[in-house]
Formats: sequence, C-alpha cells, structure tokens
Amino acid sequence: MAALFTGKVLMANREQDEVETERELGRALENKVLLLYFGSGQCPRCRRFSPLLRDFFLQLTDEFYVERASQLVLVYVSRDETEEQQSAFLRTMPKRWLAIPFGDAFKRELELRFAVSEVPAVVVLKPNGDVIVGNAVEEIQRLGPACFRNWQEAAELVDRNFLLAEDFEKWRGRSITDPIRRLKYKLDKKTEAKERQEEGAESP
Repeated sequence: MAALFTGKVLMANREQDEVETERELGRALENKVLLLYFGSGQCPRCRRFSPLLRDFFLQLTDEFYVERASQLVLVYVSRDETEEQQSAFLRTMPKRWLAIPFGDAFKRELELRFAVSEVPAVVVLKPNGDVIVGNAVEEIQRLGPACFRNWQEAAELVDRNFLLAEDFEKWRGRSITDPIRRLKYKLDKKTEAKERQEEGAESP
C-alpha cells in the first residue's frame, strides 16, 4: 500500500508530524485495509456522514471498544476550501486518522484514479492497492462496523491474533486486576520463603 504514497507526504491528525519516508509509510499502512475518505467539513452530506464514519472507525480501533485495534487505517482527502477549514474538521475526528496535506496536488490524482466525482466517498483498498469497494458510504451507513469483516476477508490480511511474546505481555498487563494479582503472587512467594526459613531454624 505504501507504493500508492511513494514520494508523497501524509500528515498525522492534529499534529505537525509528517509521515513521509517509505519505512514510516510501510509501518503505518502494511497489512491493513485502507480507507480513503473524500469529504469536506462544509458539505451538508459530509456533515451528516462524518460523525457516523468517526464512530465506525472508533468502534474498530479505539481501546475503549476493542481489546486490539482492527487492521484499518484511514486517510482524509479533503475538499475543504481553506487549510483552516480542513484543520477545524480534523480536530473533530479521531487522532489516528491521517490526511493529505492541504493544497497537495496528489488529492486530485487520487480523485481521478478512483473516479471520485462527489463527496462523501469512501474508497476501500487492499494492502496492495486493489479496490475492494469503490464507494462504501452506503455500506457503512447500512451495516456499520460489521462490514469490516467482509473487507478483511477480501483483503486476505495476515491474522494478527498470533501475538508475539512481547505483545502478549503488554496485552496481559492491560487487565485491571493484573497488578494486584502480580503483587499477591510476590507476597505469597515471600511468605513461603519466610516460612521455610523459620522451619529450617526450628529443626534440630
């Protein structure tokens, strides 16, 4: 997928950070379904759809809703009239969204490549850049997060449920009771050791 953005720049939402090197882009986009959201903060239809898309994205990627974020990345392709309008819109959207910088001619290239004539439009792509859905707006409105499973299967993503050891340790640590259990385990071990010492001291 990074090939689509080779030589291009993506902006991290609400930050000035640029995601521009092939290595950074590869890490951000590898083995994920990519949504290209063509929209505008001023378009009435987009104003109705954008909150729904925001909730859709959060329900699949935010730790409040899911134990592990879905393999999903979204790039906002703006039709806003000014940079201030684009920034104001993005401030109301999830921090994990990426965006094409305002005024970048690459936006027009993407519109032509994916035949986007009106907004809102959500183009769904496989990691290799192949199109899964030309415009998923209606599907997202109708099915909500359930439609991601179909895209995931179509994209043939590598299942990330096979956790690396360090990932598993991080995942285990997220349990609210985990620090308490670990502390209790340490106390139990100390008590055991103390009892053994006392028994050793008492024996002739």
